[in-house]
Amino acid sequence: MFKKILVGLDRSEIGQQVFQEALDLAKLTQASLMLLHVLSPEEEGSPYLPMLSNLDYYPGLSSQNFELYEKQWDTFKNQGIQMLQSFCAQANTADVTTEFTQNIGNPGRIICDLASSYGADLIVIGRRGHFGLMELFLGSVSNYVLHHAPCSVHVVHLSVTHKTDEVVK
Repeated sequence: MFKKILVGLDRSEIGQQVFQEALDLAKLTQASLMLLHVLSPEEEGSPYLPMLSNLDYYPGLSSQNFELYEKQWDTFKNQGIQMLQSFCAQANTADVTTEFTQNIGNPGRIICDLASSYGADLIVIGRRGHFGLMELFLGSVSNYVLHHAPCSVHVVHLSVTHKTDEVVK
């Protein structure tokens, strides 16, 4: 069955559900897990790069903006590592061999590349449910991975109860 499962995680609301499904599969098949978080400007909570073009008139202002961006990016990176460490600890407690990595770049490409180099026989990722223009402009990581992955892909959809709660709010 499955021996190596790559789990693509982000800090969105579906992340916990993706991890839980991957952990359950790993327990059933005695597979090991590789948890991956990709630092990407498209991820929710990612800091915005300050626009520097009009700030050349005020050199102090542009360097202040860049320093603020660097601090926000460091915080973003640290939160990603903390999330991965937390999930890794949960998996290890459940006696599932688990490691993690955090990379920077295009999430779809990095997931597919790591799946290949890690030798994954399954990728578990989430789907945010973007469609129409949102998917056209933001792209779809799950769609990219489905079409370019070197192995099978399990796509976790946001649970129906979660969606219903969101609509009620």
